Amino acid sequence: MCRGLAALPFACFERAKEFKTRLRLLLHKTELGHELSSSKPLWGTKMRYSSEEVLGWKQSFDQLLKSKNGLSAFHTFLKTEFSEENLEFWLACEDYKKTRSKSKLASKANRIFEKFIQNEAPREVNIDHETRELTRKNLTSATSACFDEAQAKTRTLMEKDSYPRFLKSTSYWKMTEQASSHGTSKQSHT
Repeated sequence: MCRGLAALPFACFERAKEFKTRLRLLLHKTELGHELSSSKPLWGTKMRYSSEEVLGWKQSFDQLLKSKNGLSAFHTFLKTEFSEENLEFWLACEDYKKTRSKSKLASKANRIFEKFIQNEAPREVNIDHETRELTRKNLTSATSACFDEAQAKTRTLMEKDSYPRFLKSTSYWKMTEQASSHGTSKQSHT
């Protein structure tokens, strides 16, 4: 079906990408165990966050990344957008930088590359060809900095694109309301 004229490979590529997206949607619905159209926040409503913590996430992207609960909430939000691989890659790079053993650096670097960077990787992040090739070259002598460029591009993408949508999401606003009302009810009981 995808053979023939020169224009067809692009059409086949686009069709394959669309199929991959639809397949991920089905898998995520099953994984999450509910419909994405649910009005409930996807991260548990039983979780209680302080008003300061939740409002702190709005102060800066760095504040969000420093918060364990913030990371969890943002990750869940990214799942609804089918872009959680960006945060997972960023976190894998943060963990990778902590690796002290030279022998483990190379094997960890290869696993991260195969999972997130190489073409058609199972959790492929959206980076340009030059960054992908630079990262591939960096693997020949794996250092703690070999993913720095790719990690920075992924972080910028999340900060400029996903993070503003997270802050405008219904789920984030419900969390701020819940945290505020929880703080208010605590104060009235003391």
